Amino acid sequence: MRMRLMKLEWNEEEFKLLSSIQRTDRSVRKYVEKVDPSGAESVNGEQSRVDMVTNQPNEVVGDSATPIQSRSRSTTAISRRKGGGRLIALDAARGLAVIGMYLQHFGSNLTISSIVAGNTTLLFVLCGGISYSIMAQRMMERGSEPIAFRARMIARAVFVDIIGYLLIMLNTSYGIILPAYAALFVLALLLVRRSTRTIATTAVVLLFLAPPLMLFGSSMLKDSYLLSDIAGGPMSALALAPVFVAGMAIGRIDLTRIRTGVSLTVGGIVMLVTGKLLGNLVVPGWSARWEQWLISVIDYSAAPPDEYAIWPLNTTPALWNMLFTTAPHTASTFQTWIGLGMAFIALGASCLIAHKLSAILIPFAAVGRVALTMYALQFVIVWILSLLNIDYSMENVPFHDLVVVLMGLLIGWLFSRMPSGPLENLMRRFDGLFSSAKPVTTPVK
Repeated sequence: MRMRLMKLEWNEEEFKLLSSIQRTDRSVRKYVEKVDPSGAESVNGEQSRVDMVTNQPNEVVGDSATPIQSRSRSTTAISRRKGGGRLIALDAARGLAVIGMYLQHFGSNLTISSIVAGNTTLLFVLCGGISYSIMAQRMMERGSEPIAFRARMIARAVFVDIIGYLLIMLNTSYGIILPAYAALFVLALLLVRRSTRTIATTAVVLLFLAPPLMLFGSSMLKDSYLLSDIAGGPMSALALAPVFVAGMAIGRIDLTRIRTGVSLTVGGIVMLVTGKLLGNLVVPGWSARWEQWLISVIDYSAAPPDEYAIWPLNTTPALWNMLFTTAPHTASTFQTWIGLGMAFIALGASCLIAHKLSAILIPFAAVGRVALTMYALQFVIVWILSLLNIDYSMENVPFHDLVVVLMGLLIGWLFSRMPSGPLENLMRRFDGLFSSAKPVTTPVK
């Protein structure tokens, strides 16, 4: 009798699920079914909500998914295909970050640089933190051992680190964040099972604590490549940690709700306005007084240290003046605050657009699905054009900024026609060698 009652309850839940699928926004459902052809249909052509969330391949760099507790009417987590639980807004935000990088490197001018320089990196990292948190929730929800998630993240960190150093070996004039990004995959394991409040509090603390620590690290650890990736300056994991951890906190909430999109957008506007006001009216005065004090206590006219001396006698003074600056890629509290505000606006706007005008986001979401491949490709292009002595700035091309955007969208769309991007596919195969999902033997608390 009990088994019959359980079966009846399951059928009622399934009926509710199938009804919600029919109410899902048509354009979003079309996007989900087109962009993620992975996985086979279930026996009845439909899947339960849990199956569709937990069985989809989870990617930290290239793929994203809907939070497990999503219940909004126009949810993008539901699809008739296994693995269809993609979140178009998050894909689009990540794609927007990558396109912004292409603009910075190939179609930059003063106006574009003032918008995208440094900010696209923070948006990219924020989306990475969100995907990281969602993937952790999924694996725990489907009953995987915590060690399986740790193994997968460490494997992916190794893979991303290798790609990062290969790009560094090309010796282009642009910084590569992948080694720092890889370090974040490992460091974030300390927070992945903590409460949302703890993660959010950690992000706020890091916003103020990370800048002086990473400047100290840039002095003490600059010649230690692995340690430098962790805490050695503005391109290190510590410098990007406030944004990544903020993304982990956002990944705990339902991004398919209109209220979430509004909150992110309004919060981002407040952060951007206050950051700009501080940067233009207050920070210059603080910076001048700070630099005067530094000159009074540090002898900058002294001879540079002997690079062959033993550590730490071979280290240079830390650039403490960077604590009060808003320049791109300085990773100061103020620059991170402004960049995080712009990232919130981009993500929040994407969430809102996804409810009514999701078709607008599809081109950018296609780029976001293959973000790792697209990120690496830009440096390969710069390297090839530099070898051929070809100017890649495109300054003399009419509407060069629009051309760069269209070319980036076209290349991303071509890659997205594959089951997965080349690097994304390699990353899955690589982490599959070292990780496997195991059933939980003890309850997940």
